[in-house]
Formats: sequence, C-alpha cells, structure tokens
Amino acid sequence: MTRRHNRTRAERGIPEATVARLPVYLRALHSLQERGVATVSSEELATAAGVNSAKLRKDLSHLGSYGTRGVGYEVEYLVYQISRELGLTQDWVVAIIGVGNLGRALAGYGGFASRGFRVAALLDADESVVGERISGLTVRHIDDLESVVAEQGVSIAVLATPAAAAQSLCDRVVAAGVTSVLNFAPVVLSVPEGVDVRKVDLSIELQILAFHEQRKAGGPGEGGWAGELDGPGDRPRGEGPPGTKQYIEAVEA
Repeated sequence: MTRRHNRTRAERGIPEATVARLPVYLRALHSLQERGVATVSSEELATAAGVNSAKLRKDLSHLGSYGTRGVGYEVEYLVYQISRELGLTQDWVVAIIGVGNLGRALAGYGGFASRGFRVAALLDADESVVGERISGLTVRHIDDLESVVAEQGVSIAVLATPAAAAQSLCDRVVAAGVTSVLNFAPVVLSVPEGVDVRKVDLSIELQILAFHEQRKAGGPGEGGWAGELDGPGDRPRGEGPPGTKQYIEAVEA
C-alpha cells in the first residue's frame, strides 16, 4: 500500500523536499483550525510553517492547490488535500518495538490517533515487562513479532531499542512484510529496496543546536579558535578542523 502511494506521488513529480514540508504545513493548518480560522493567506501560512511564501505556494501547487487571489487557501480543504497526499485519510497500524522510557512515552502520545496512526502493539524482550498494560495495550514478547504483524496488519514499525538489537529486529519486521520503519536507535539500518526507513536521532539534533549556540557565543564556528596554535602540524588561527567550512555550509543550506 505504501509503495503504491509513493509511485503515484512520483508519477505526479512531487519532490521529496516538498513531501518533507507537507507535515509542517499540516501542523500549522491544524493549529489554525483549532483557532476557528477558515481561510489563510500564503504569507500567513508560510510564517506559521517557518518557510518563505514563494516556496509554500510552489509546494502546494504540486497538490493542485493554488488558493484564491485576495482570499487565500481554505483551511479545511487544504487539510484534506495534504492529509490525502500523505496517506492520512486511512488508518495506519503501528507497532512499537522496545518498551523502555522512550517506547512508553511514544505509546502514551495521544497525537498519533488524530493524525491517522493507530498504535496496535507493543513488544519487548524483557520478561519483566511482557504482560504489562501500557496505554491500554498488553506488552507482547518479541518472539511473537511475526504473528503480531500478521494479526494486526502492521504497516509501520517503530524501533525504540538499543543499537545492538536494531538491525536484527529490522530484518525481522521487513521479512514479516513491513515496508516502513521509524528508527530511534542510534544506528544506520540496512534495508532492501522498497523499504522506507526514517531515522530520528535526538543527539544529532542537540549537537546541531550546540553548534549554533557556539557560533552565537563567537566560538570556533564564528571567528576562529580562541587560543594560538603552536605545533608544526597545527592549522592557522580561524581555519578550524577539517570539514568545518563544509559543515557550516551544509547546516546553513
């Protein structure tokens, strides 16, 4: 089902960068709905989403939505258009694998159901956790993974496991027929063609924020190194370690 939806999107020529921004627009639109806003201009929506209005209009044009001059976009209809494009007008069944602190937090998050995702299964290898009721679900043993995928019709597997276990568990869910994986484990997963993996690495996001904080304070990323370099192999003041310039350019791109 996921692959068929992706092929349709590709046939319409919607860029992946646009697809990545659609959930951001949808979140902003849901906020407008909650405030009772019926129509929104491209400038207002772009500001709420944190992009420029020209980029937003181009993104939405890929969906066939151009708005009305002098009026803007109808919020309710645009929510429907984006939700349909993202596949959120149907029910996606999710299994969370790994019921530690992160897994429990994800299981208890109430925002999934309102966005078209139903957490139907929790699995863990820890015997002390198996059988526990968490957010209305009974934790199943990881040995039951394949049968749970089949019984519940799991579409998306969420891996909230230690890094050492992530690849083998990913292999199992893929072999069981799951073609979409959300990976919270700090490891890069290898998957066959046709399987989509999205990686969420909070430590990387924190490191990028630390980089920007350092630049604000005039650290190595902004204005060079604080101390003089005196070794024969040291780099000149202000040059930074290898790759610094490329990293800065990548972050700012």
